[in-house]
Amino acid sequence: MKNQVVASLCLSVCLLVSWPRAASADAVTRWNGNAGKAALAACLAPTGNGLAEARMYAMVHVAIHDALNAIDRRSRPYAFDAQVTGRTSRNAAVAAAARDVLVSVIGQLPESDQCRLAGTASVEADYAAALEAIPDGRAKTRGIQVGQAAAEAILALRADDGSDQELVDFSYPQGDEPGEYRFTHPSTPFAFAPGWGNVTPFVLRRSSQFRPGPPYRLGSKKYATDFNEIKSLGGDGVTTPSKRTEEQTEIALFWVESSPLAWNRIARSVSSRRGLDLWENARLFGLLNLAMADGYIGSWEAKYLYNFWRPITAIQMADTDGNPDTAVDPAWTPLLTTPPIPDHDSGHSVQGGAAAQVLKQFFGTDRIRFRACSLTLPDGSTCADPSPVLRTYSTFSQAADETACRVSSWDSTSAAPSTKALSTDGGSQTARSPGSCSRCIEAWANGYRGTRASHLPQLVVPRPTCLPQRSSGSRLPVMPLVRG
Repeated sequence: MKNQVVASLCLSVCLLVSWPRAASADAVTRWNGNAGKAALAACLAPTGNGLAEARMYAMVHVAIHDALNAIDRRSRPYAFDAQVTGRTSRNAAVAAAARDVLVSVIGQLPESDQCRLAGTASVEADYAAALEAIPDGRAKTRGIQVGQAAAEAILALRADDGSDQELVDFSYPQGDEPGEYRFTHPSTPFAFAPGWGNVTPFVLRRSSQFRPGPPYRLGSKKYATDFNEIKSLGGDGVTTPSKRTEEQTEIALFWVESSPLAWNRIARSVSSRRGLDLWENARLFGLLNLAMADGYIGSWEAKYLYNFWRPITAIQMADTDGNPDTAVDPAWTPLLTTPPIPDHDSGHSVQGGAAAQVLKQFFGTDRIRFRACSLTLPDGSTCADPSPVLRTYSTFSQAADETACRVSSWDSTSAAPSTKALSTDGGSQTARSPGSCSRCIEAWANGYRGTRASHLPQLVVPRPTCLPQRSSGSRLPVMPLVRG
């Protein structure tokens, strides 16, 4: 999924990835921002291959987390279980861990050579700058070695996870019955990543663990209600009139942006204001990105299982759905081009729900006020511009709900937000379900409970049941390795 918009955005990439500017950015948050820069340069974001982007962020932050905990154990490792002695540069370990994962993953992307080279160049420039700021000596050398070992561990673990698949399937069988998915636009005569639901999850037992129920029956009242709301609000305002307000249009365009890019930016902003240390940030961004990566895997499993048609197809072929409360409009055109994936459930809703659940459980509250910008608003109002449009939220759930409300289709096609989520039961259901898994991730990764880590957020939750238990005889909770 190449994104040509990236070429112009990359000129401003240093500004846009770091906004809002962290008052006290540390090595973890800097490399989180650097990973976002690399994703933009490699054409994964702001509206490209979010699946590969989420996987990359998860692997980067597992490596960072494990490298830091090899230096000073505060929570159980995920892939690299070691403890080093002697002076070791934490910043060098973080930089080397992130660099090695990013360069490896970007080098294997199915994007163009130009995109891969640009992404790699971005990473190498940031790595050189990071190492230059660290005094030479044994501590620096040891830090680099620890980071490299942590990166090697997660790269080896994910080497055969099923992500090296053909993402563009021109031969995907289109449905011929009402309600079945078919290609929606001449420019996208293919299905995107039909096998991503078979990728090995990072933490879930299986991709179907939180599978939502099926979409509404075509002949039902609920289906007709959603259909008519999408039809009235989701038009492009040119070919198809729309009752959408200006703010609803802004919300729609705001949340078109890559969910992994947006929610990591939000997390950096909140982390900075909360004054988290290196280990707390390593844990926060590890949990956040594991949940979001698994959210995509679970969502894609449901999408291609139910193989439900997109609203543009449903409205243009409404005379075949057997519902007396729907009316056909063969020329109906949505605000945004429909992505080449089946509907149900809502990928954006899942990402927002999983991210919000991790954040509110990590910080122990949902009620944290923050502002956010976007890269997919019109020119002059994006994160990269001098005066970006900022949307303000009083809770993480509010932002997640707005993400879902922007889903003015059964998924994310027509972008006509209303006062409720329009993705039938699937979007909101599954958005909550990955949150359930994030609660399990959080419980297992709750960190060392000794006096030196007593300031870490603690959760009072029952024993997690969504992850297999492994007894290690240690008092540290374990985040087990899950394969399939």
